[in-house]
Amino acid sequence: MDPLVDPFGRSIRYLRVSVTDRCDFRCVYCMSEDMTFLPKNEILTLEELDRLCSAFVRHGVEKLRITGGEPLVRRNIMSFFEAMGRHLRSGALRELTLTTNGSQLERFAADLARVGVRRVNVSLDTLDEDRFRKLTRWGRLPQVLRGIEAAHAAGLRVKINAVALKGDTEEEMFDLVQWCAKEGHDLTFIEVMPMGDIGNEMRLDQFWSLRDLRARLAERYTLTDVTERTGGPARYVRLEETGQKIGFITPLSHNFCESCNRVRLTCTGQLHTCLGQEGASDLRASLRASTMDDAVLDDAIRAAIRLKPKGHDFDYSRGEAGVVGGRISRHMSHTGG
Repeated sequence: MDPLVDPFGRSIRYLRVSVTDRCDFRCVYCMSEDMTFLPKNEILTLEELDRLCSAFVRHGVEKLRITGGEPLVRRNIMSFFEAMGRHLRSGALRELTLTTNGSQLERFAADLARVGVRRVNVSLDTLDEDRFRKLTRWGRLPQVLRGIEAAHAAGLRVKINAVALKGDTEEEMFDLVQWCAKEGHDLTFIEVMPMGDIGNEMRLDQFWSLRDLRARLAERYTLTDVTERTGGPARYVRLEETGQKIGFITPLSHNFCESCNRVRLTCTGQLHTCLGQEGASDLRASLRASTMDDAVLDDAIRAAIRLKPKGHDFDYSRGEAGVVGGRISRHMSHTGG
């Protein structure tokens, strides 16, 4: 099967798949508290997700990240992970992993390790229980910390993803770095992205440039750039005093489009070839129109990749309170984190 190459010569090796738009948290930068979720009849079945992901693996995708919403709240989700495990065993898939809020990890960590997951990303912005409750609205920090402990006990490598929030988590930056160093977790900071209507929260007020965060880190630590990449958008440094690796995902202050090898599949079968563009290709129609023959689906995938843009449109440069240039209307929970 021919590999997937976009119009700018980038080989698509990485697929992020949202298996649900539902979540048991309501993080203030991700969704409104009173969310309207997609009707269940619009969501792909786990069998359909298997067929779609397997088609991408046939086309050379080597890394598969399962996202949501919160992927582990989907009913019978372990059957999907088990199905994807066959691609690991065949050698076609190099890595199967997931991004999670950690709420269900205590329950699923051992099973995830059993089917071949070796590392997980856990979204965790604060170690302060009251602030955690404020930022997630519905979340409970002790439950997440138990999940992280269960992942570690199961042999999973844990990377913490922390959204940099001006005025909310600035004061905790060094505490989070030190905790991750003590626990042996890698840490990646992420700039808040302009996606979806989040009610009264203004992302312009939340935005904290990672250029500033990095400069703050450099006041206390010696930062050495490292060339290691994990297939995602993060750029990494090593803190010489602790030896730990810190990542920076900077869609606003320094875009990472030139090396983008990723596409995103939503739980409704829409393929987004760029997180920061509105356009998408409907693979669900091709999937359901060709239940006995993958040729139509393969053609639809190749056609979608030919539409991948050179870069995203995220932009805070207009600088008006509550107004973000390049804002994407869909919620992150629809697209997948």
